[in-house]
Amino acid sequence: MTHPLIESLQGGLIVSCQALEGEPFYGSEYMARFAISAEKGHAVGVRANTPSDIRAIKRVTKLPVIGLWKREYAGYDVYITPTLEEVEGVIAAGADMVAMDATPRDRPDGMPLKTVVEKAKRAYPEVLLMADVSTVEEGVAAEKLGFDLISTTLSGYTPYSRQSKEPDFQLIAMLSRSVSIPVLGEGRIHSPEQAVRCLLEGAYSVVIGGAITRPDTITRNYTEAMARYVHG
Repeated sequence: MTHPLIESLQGGLIVSCQALEGEPFYGSEYMARFAISAEKGHAVGVRANTPSDIRAIKRVTKLPVIGLWKREYAGYDVYITPTLEEVEGVIAAGADMVAMDATPRDRPDGMPLKTVVEKAKRAYPEVLLMADVSTVEEGVAAEKLGFDLISTTLSGYTPYSRQSKEPDFQLIAMLSRSVSIPVLGEGRIHSPEQAVRCLLEGAYSVVIGGAITRPDTITRNYTEAMARYVHG
């Protein structure tokens, strides 16, 4: 039987409300307003970074929050909820689901991903876990480890995964046929048509961030397209 929270995401749009330091909309109050806008636009969920943003968003919306904590450790490539400490911080902030890097790369605390998942499931059985992956093999492994959902978040962000400016439709399709848990299409989705194609390829739901919540990026897409026309 599918978990009610997972069921509520089916066929819908999850808006990734994130901004990093130095970006125009950096700050929890801005992310909360983006979450309100997402809810008004009939999104089914929000993906949020850091305990501060998660708490701010939970205060203003009833949408389920997929929480993560981007934290960089010197000498390590894993940065999306990289250790058990970040997992616990995200849960304490009120996230309904925790997204974490599920690649086989070394983690800063030296703890195997299998152990992180086991400890999280044991301590917080009510919280769902989402695996951010970059390849089919990582998705298959994530299901075996006990993750509840998979997202194609990291495609193109590991040196060994498919590099493209377009969504990784191939990964979505292959993963959907290779695992029995829901696969979310995420990464470089810039148009409604691409979102629909993700669903056609087998995505359970679709996660979109920059194409909705980064006005500077959206503006640049227009200005660059127009410049190509004007200047040939």
